[in-house]
Amino acid sequence: MSRAEDQQAIALAGLFQAASLVEQIASRGMVSQNNFETSLASIFVTNPETTEEIFGGAHDLPINLNQGFRGLQELLDKNRSEQNPDVIRYGLSIIHLERKLNKRPDLLKTIGERIDKISQQASYFAEAGTSLTDNPTAYTHPSVVANLASLYQDTLSTFSFRIQVTGEPRHLQNAENAAKIRALLLAGIRSAMLWRQVGGKRWHLLFFKSRLRPSVRKISGRG
Repeated sequence: MSRAEDQQAIALAGLFQAASLVEQIASRGMVSQNNFETSLASIFVTNPETTEEIFGGAHDLPINLNQGFRGLQELLDKNRSEQNPDVIRYGLSIIHLERKLNKRPDLLKTIGERIDKISQQASYFAEAGTSLTDNPTAYTHPSVVANLASLYQDTLSTFSFRIQVTGEPRHLQNAENAAKIRALLLAGIRSAMLWRQVGGKRWHLLFFKSRLRPSVRKISGRG
């Protein structure tokens, strides 16, 4: 197995984790706090030395991305009837939307600038004398989540292609949940961008499943 396939597996796990968390909020109104923190924090890691660093480091990947590896393993190993159709749909829709975004340097510039500003805001919610790296909960503060959601609405929601989220109306109509969903879709876009940067292509998911499986099992500890 190659380093490229390991990187692609990590990026896809990040993508499917965001998709899984969107599905959980829409259907149940709640998610794992650690997974939520990992996904949102990844948006702000813009100059990583390694792919693993984006999601908290190699040692913690099996925990930080456990939802993502589970969703990815479903896609790779299970029959279509056994897969969660909403998670798969959100994941593939995120990949499609990121491809459209990649053709819009103006929006990419806007997103980068606003993420820098939101990161500065998040630092106010970190414990005094510590860095944001040590305080991932700061990224899930309601004000930070609301600003990420607003960023998604002002940029990605302007495309004619929209990701349609379905679920329980009482959860979807909750303003806080709606903001979390948009923030997570932005996290998914960040992972889709990473996946493309490390050589991932949509048709790989159809024809290269056997190449990804060893990396997924090794990194997630599910071997």
